[in-house]
Amino acid sequence: MIVTTVLLGLFLTFSLGLSAQDLTKVPSKVNTKVLLDNDQVRVIQVESPVGEATGLHSHPAYVIYPLTDGKLEETVQGKPVTTVIFKAGEPKYMPAVTHVAKNVGTSPMKLILVELKTSPASSPK
Repeated sequence: MIVTTVLLGLFLTFSLGLSAQDLTKVPSKVNTKVLLDNDQVRVIQVESPVGEATGLHSHPAYVIYPLTDGKLEETVQGKPVTTVIFKAGEPKYMPAVTHVAKNVGTSPMKLILVELKTSPASSPK
């Protein structure tokens, strides 16, 4: 029984890693456009219609800059579903995550998402 439980846990962990994709590549009605992609950051414009959800995807640590007010429901495997309220012009730092995000607000949501990439710190010269 213990071996079966451990194997099932490993399978689910491995499956989650395989199915989690890049936000810009998961099929959904959430529109994304990469505005900048370099060795430091990736900047994505996101437009989410009311009631629409992203597919399962992953982010490194990131910052959300909402262009409109909105409300997103976040589903992370093994955790309770949470709701995050966004106010236009008020950025939020978000830790790395694999999740599904759904617009549960009353209007389309537009935001700029800035993914932070890991790279060596630059030394002043």
